[in-house]
Amino acid sequence: MAFVITSPCKAEKAGECVEVCPVDCIEEGKDMFYIDPDICIDCGACEAVCPVEAIYMEDEVPEEEFEYIALNRKFYEDGIG
Repeated sequence: MAFVITSPCKAEKAGECVEVCPVDCIEEGKDMFYIDPDICIDCGACEAVCPVEAIYMEDEVPEEEFEYIALNRKFYEDGIG
């Protein structure tokens, strides 16, 4: 299980999460940031600094944001990230 970045990032794309990640698992995409689930160590550092509260543990993503779980996986499966 890893953290997932959801829709509020699209409007903000602040980047504090990238700066605090101890394992460099967050990459910038065209519209938002993405967390590599294979590298994420579930430390929560990114969640704590997100100014728009866009980051959730995968099993805590709000139902209306479920599509971002799949978008995050697709970003890395398609070799974009």
